[in-house]
Amino acid sequence: MNCPQILVFFLFTCSAILFKLYYPQEQDGSIIVVEKNVGLNYGLLGDNLPSPSKVISFYKSIGITKIRIFDPNTEVLNALRGNTNISVIVGVKDQDLAALAAREEAVKKWFAINIEPYLADVNITTITVGNEVIPGPIGPHVLPVVQSLTNLVKSRNLPILISTVVDMSNLQQSYPPSAGMFTPQAREQLVPVLKFLSQMNTPIFVTIYPYFALVSNPDHVSLDYAIFENKYPVFEDGLMKYTHIFDASFDAFVWAMEKEGVMDLPMVVAETGWPSAGGKVKFTNPHLAGTYNRNFVKHVESGKGTPKRPNSSIDGYLFATFNENQKPAGTEQNFGLYNPTNMKPIYKLF
Repeated sequence: MNCPQILVFFLFTCSAILFKLYYPQEQDGSIIVVEKNVGLNYGLLGDNLPSPSKVISFYKSIGITKIRIFDPNTEVLNALRGNTNISVIVGVKDQDLAALAAREEAVKKWFAINIEPYLADVNITTITVGNEVIPGPIGPHVLPVVQSLTNLVKSRNLPILISTVVDMSNLQQSYPPSAGMFTPQAREQLVPVLKFLSQMNTPIFVTIYPYFALVSNPDHVSLDYAIFENKYPVFEDGLMKYTHIFDASFDAFVWAMEKEGVMDLPMVVAETGWPSAGGKVKFTNPHLAGTYNRNFVKHVESGKGTPKRPNSSIDGYLFATFNENQKPAGTEQNFGLYNPTNMKPIYKLF
């Protein structure tokens, strides 16, 4: 999540894993699960997190079947051995991209060290090259690494997708959604990646955080519009009617892709969520966090899609599994669904 970039850009949008989310139904804070087609990000920036083996057991106990990790962490990947019912998206570290882009042999070595040892008993479905590095100084390295990794997995006939994760700061304009267009730097760095992914029929992964749109423009963005609570459309864009920011943000990105000739490219929501603390209590509390995440999952499960892509299932990943106390102070530390010290829910999703 790249919060500084998010806060700079646009009124209605802001800025990781396919998974099945399950909802608590017991009264004592423990969880009974009901299957839902949503995913969880598993971040590791904390000094009080449970061990990866405990986390994987926890995922199994609550029915999580798909996760996203931000780098090829050996402890996590080893904990996943034999748990092939849990699929995992593995990220390439941002700081590794320059070296990997420089030499194809470096990509082969990275794969041999970080992915190859786990192919037999870990269900790796996707490798994401960089996390929100486009647009930016590292951005130009993404395409050559995506291409090299794609060539490698195809040469091995491996069913692993290669993509990248980007945020909404790539949009120069996002309102109304049909006016969505990329910034000049995004056209330079992102569009070639999108066109390559389109050729491969591989999704682009995007992060969408309505929370930041709300707190950066509270006089113009209503709370209900941000947390899926509006019952009626807020505005119309041609024949399309929008009741919440999420759809407007998603569709603005789709429109921007189409303006660059990238049609029908699948989009996966790599991250979305709401902090339960760390900001103004008016907008940042467990009740609102639970409301947003609950409504997001309902939206995904409805199968309604967005006004631009109606009746098209949305793949989404909630951010994140735990609060992480080594992230920047404030809201960044408080996006977790669970308390890391006891793995109890911070709020009930249902």
